[in-house]
Parts: sequence; C-alpha cells; structure tokens
Amino acid sequence: MRAAALSPDAPSYASAARSVAARVLKFSAMRPAWRIASLSALALATLGGAVAGDRLLANTSRTHENLRLLTEVLEAAQTSYGREVTYRDLVYAGIHGMLRTLDPHTTFLSAEANAQMRERHQASFFGLGILVGQRNGRLTVITPIEGTPASRLGIRAGDIIHLIEGEPTSKMTVDEAVAKLKGPKDTEVHITILRAGFPEALEMTVVRAEIPQSTVRYAYMLAPGTGYISVSDFSRSTGSEVARAIEELRGEGMDRLLLDLRNNGGGLLDQAIEVSEQFVDSGDLVVETRGRVRDSMQRFEADGRYAPLDLPLVVLVNAGTASASEIVSGAIQDHDVGLVVGTPTWGKGLVQTVFNLSYGAGLALTTAKYYTPSGRLIQRDYHSFIDYYARTDADETDAGPAEGAQRPGEEFATDLGRKVYGGGGITPDVKVEPHELPPTLQFLFARSAFFRFAVDWANRHESVARDWRPDADVERQFATWLVDEKLQTAAEAAAILADAGNRDVVLRQIRAEVLGAKYGIEAAHQVLAEGDTQIQSALSLFPRAATLLAQRKGLAPLPAVQTAETIRH
Repeated sequence: MRAAALSPDAPSYASAARSVAARVLKFSAMRPAWRIASLSALALATLGGAVAGDRLLANTSRTHENLRLLTEVLEAAQTSYGREVTYRDLVYAGIHGMLRTLDPHTTFLSAEANAQMRERHQASFFGLGILVGQRNGRLTVITPIEGTPASRLGIRAGDIIHLIEGEPTSKMTVDEAVAKLKGPKDTEVHITILRAGFPEALEMTVVRAEIPQSTVRYAYMLAPGTGYISVSDFSRSTGSEVARAIEELRGEGMDRLLLDLRNNGGGLLDQAIEVSEQFVDSGDLVVETRGRVRDSMQRFEADGRYAPLDLPLVVLVNAGTASASEIVSGAIQDHDVGLVVGTPTWGKGLVQTVFNLSYGAGLALTTAKYYTPSGRLIQRDYHSFIDYYARTDADETDAGPAEGAQRPGEEFATDLGRKVYGGGGITPDVKVEPHELPPTLQFLFARSAFFRFAVDWANRHESVARDWRPDADVERQFATWLVDEKLQTAAEAAAILADAGNRDVVLRQIRAEVLGAKYGIEAAHQVLAEGDTQIQSALSLFPRAATLLAQRKGLAPLPAVQTAETIRH
C-alpha cells in the first residue's frame, strides 16, 4: 500500500501504534503468526490512514479508542462465538463492511482476486488457447484459438473437459477451471476430454504457451464499406489493438465504422483515453477527473499521436456499457464525432486506484470522479446498493442524486449544441431496444440446444462451406434431435418451426454455431449480426452520422437542438 507521509506530530501516532500492537500481541499469544500479522496490519493500516489526514491528527485518542474496540470485538468473536471462526474471516468481513459505507465500486481484493484482476488487464497469459464455458453443467470448449497448443492438438468446439490433472471439473466453476489450465510458460497440463462419437475418453498433455489476450473481440467488414469493431474491455493493449483494427479495415475499403461497446464493463483509464484519441481531434478534452487530493485533479486531452478517424461513426451501447467504455462513448458524443445508439449505459462515473496491500491483497479505492468533455458526471444514484445493482432506478429521473452527483436528466451541450444529460449514464442519441426472444427459444438457449446440435452435426460433416446455410433436411434433423433429447415434444418442436420469426432465429443460430465450430467465433458473429436488431438499426443510421460529421467540419448547417429519439421494432 502507498506509504502515508508522516506529519510533524507523528510520534504521538507511533506511540498509539505501539500500544495497539502490544494489545494485539497480548491477546494473540499462542496463536499462529499470520493471525497476529493480520491484526497488526489492520491496526497499523488504520493508523496510517489517520496519519495522512490533518483532521484525524486532532483525534488521536478517538482513533485509539476505536481500534481498541475493534480488537476487543475480534478477540471476543474468535474465542467465544458459537462455532469456530478465524481471524482472517473476521478481518476480511470487517473490511468489506467498512468499505460498504463508501460506494459500490470501492472493493477489497483478496490475494486471489487481486491476481486475477492484474491478469485480466495484461496483454497475454500462458495457457492452452481455448475459449470455455458451462454447457449443460459441463466445462465445454466453445472454440479453440487458431495457432495455439489446443488447436495444434486437435481440440474441438464441443469437447467436454472432464478432468484437469485428474480432478473432475464438474465440481469447479469456470474461473477455477481456467485458473488450473493456466500456468507458467512451457509447463505441462494433463486433461481428459469427452468427445461426442468417441466411446473412450481422450487423454491429452498440453504444453502451455503464450496466448494473446485480445480485447478487440471482432473486427471485420460487416457490409461493403462498413467496418465493425467490438471491444470487450480495456486492458494494457486495447489502444494499440483498436488502432491496428482500424488500419486493417481501412485497407479493406472501410469508409464508415460501427464501434460496438455493448457489455463492455470498462478497465484501464489510460486505455480509454488512448482509444478516444483515435476519434476526436488533437487537443480535444477526452475526460477530466476530480477528487479530494491534488493528484486526482487531471485533464486528459488528445495528444495527436493518432490521426482522428474522420469517417461516419456509430457507437453501440447498452446497460452493460460501463466505466472506461462510457468515457469513450461520452467523448465521441460530446465532440459530435459519432452517433451513440442503443440503450442507456450503466452510469459509473467513479475512478478507482488500486493499492497493493499485505499478503497479496489489494484495495480498489474510489479516488476521483470523472467528467465527460461537456462537464457531465454520469454516475447513477447509489443510495441503495440493491437498487443500484438491480438497476431498478434506471428509469427514475426524479430520484435524488448521490452526494456530489448531478441530478439525473441535468442538461449539458455538445460542441454543436445538441442536448446531452448527466447523472444517469450515457443516454444514446437514438434509443434502440434489443429484440426479446419468446420463452420457448429462451429455454432452448438455456439448455445449449443450438450449440449441442450444431457441434454434433459439424462433427459428422467434415466439409462445410463458409456460405453454408441449413436446409429443410437440417431443420427436420433438429426437430428430431429436440425430441430425442427430451427438450420438446414433437408437437412443440413443430410449433416452434411453424412460426416464421422463431424459425429464422433457429436456423440462424444453427448456422452460426456450425460455422463457429468450423471457422471460429468471428464467423459465428457475422451470422448472428444479421439478426441483431441494434446492429441492423445502426446500419440504417449512418447517413445521420455522416451529416453530423459534416456539421462538425462546417460543411453542413448546424442542427437544431436535438433530444434523444427511439426506434421501436
């Protein structure tokens, strides 16, 4: 953790620290050293925080009394509670309870969680090179990544990873299994695979290698002249990944871009700034942070390292668009370089700094709020954490804001004078709701029906053309498969396929899963984009995005003040 600068009267705090440490050592006699250390660290960290603030310097005795009360409660709970509890559990619970009084995004990270967070933000890791997920309760390969150890060994989409180093995966979460598959470079991991059509399990020894951890999930030409880039989150390499994708798409004839930030939960601030710089002009403000200490007051402007895109741009957002991705969409919207389309974003306007603590733990502490170029703070109200995470307040524009926040619906203006709003996420210029599937199809998705059928079908057909589409025979096979798997009766399966809308979804999903198994996840995504109402609506809005760009350049009359509109399907 950062060391607090000692103030002139620090000796009084040193005395208090010795007193508290002595008390901790006294009631921890005959207990393991890590327990003593955890309590000492808690006490001294709390005192260190007191040293850092002048206001707390005047309250030495009160701090001392509170720490004494804390240690007495810990001792009483550990020695006399009705079941055995550990100091570690009590201390961790106390930390979580303390941070709960601050805000929803200040978080204590255990050593394991801290390591996972650092790994997520790296550009690569060492592993097998597969995307995995839970399918019908089994750890299943979604797709191998081309050129990795997994693809070279012939691991296929649909393979079930039954054992890792002899341990059943049925008792593991996906994260636990992935942690076991990863490891140091050039080390071996032994896995047992169950594959449809093979009576016996397949034993494999895979040598771990470096696997690029790309955050540009998809980058391809969606339509003639239309580039599509989907960014999943913001890690160390996101800025360079986006720049590389734009350059490659320009080489393929891109003259307009659809940037998909849906379900992008954010990540590193510096990468959000670097991505934004690729769309706004040099010198434009990207974001401003304001906090209690001087270092948190910063303005970040585009430094000119990238030439701006200067093409019609549409940005897709939804309720899963948060934090760093809201910084990007906010900068694009405020500077009128692109049109924001979709549903309102999450509304996270707080910046966290990660402090490294003892024993590998960490603290993601909110140290500032960020403001978009127009001056918007888009943080939603969090008086009720339950409402905040359940988003029950998302449409309530008359709710009072959290302390220091802007009132939902407070108006600001873009560079061209268009209305934008603070206090409740980024409100799209054009609202487009996603298509809602009927319950019957939702049930089939939940049972991984399309994935399982498609993998089975693909394994029985070695050659599948890239432009393959399921015909009437495949449709009949799927209906029979649903009955054989006891997912539907014959009448229910027939009813699903008799509805034209449902039938289109079914055949599109089968096609996507088959091509995904044969050609990878990008091939599957290209198929699914055909039925994505938000993507298809965005394509129809490029003329408006082109007009906006012309207005910014002074090549078209300035718009009348506009408010958000809605496209309904």
